[in-house]
Amino acid sequence: MDGTVSTADVGVIIVAAGTGSRTGSTELKQFRWVAGKPMLLHSVQRCMERSDVAVVVAVLPRSYAGDPPPWLFQCDVDRLLVSAGGRERGDSVYAGLTDLPPEVRIVVIHDAARPLVDAETLDRAIAAARAGSGAVAGVPVTDTLKRTDEADRVIDTVDRTRLWLAQTPQAFPRDMIERAYADARTNGIRATDDAALCERLGMLVVMVRGSERALKITEEADFARAEALALGSR
Repeated sequence: MDGTVSTADVGVIIVAAGTGSRTGSTELKQFRWVAGKPMLLHSVQRCMERSDVAVVVAVLPRSYAGDPPPWLFQCDVDRLLVSAGGRERGDSVYAGLTDLPPEVRIVVIHDAARPLVDAETLDRAIAAARAGSGAVAGVPVTDTLKRTDEADRVIDTVDRTRLWLAQTPQAFPRDMIERAYADARTNGIRATDDAALCERLGMLVVMVRGSERALKITEEADFARAEALALGSR
């Protein structure tokens, strides 16, 4: 699917304002090449494949927002905005929200650190948001889960039934995610997950199937894993 609708009403916020310090590299991880192109460019181009996407907001570190890397413009520049990120992830998402044009009704939030997002996951997340709920891409937990104490001694085995590993993209009706972020900023609430801000207000959020390929690149070894996954899908 290419997201064909009569009106382009989806705004995508790609969070790429972190320092990526856990990779041990001096280069920003979102600018490093993986699977044939810079990490951030994967997500921008994937989202711009959709005809219902009105704009993609790439939220970059403030020092790069005024002078983005030139490869970022290897896409539809008429649908690209660059925003300056904040100190924490939530500040960066909020900056992206404030830059969305009025025609956007559906908001997709995605981490640049997950470059291998597929079109089908975007389809499922956006469809759920169009139906009126928040949507979190993820995969069901399949490994056995153990709970430990502060000394790493096993206390018990956690029932994994109905447990999911949350990923991005996450998609929302615009009024839902704007209300959630406004409330969070008013009350000083921080979250590593956008949907959590909606959940705390009692808003409906559903899980949609993501992909095992959509790993989050956090450490140096993850670059090799992403390369292998990308090659394996060809």
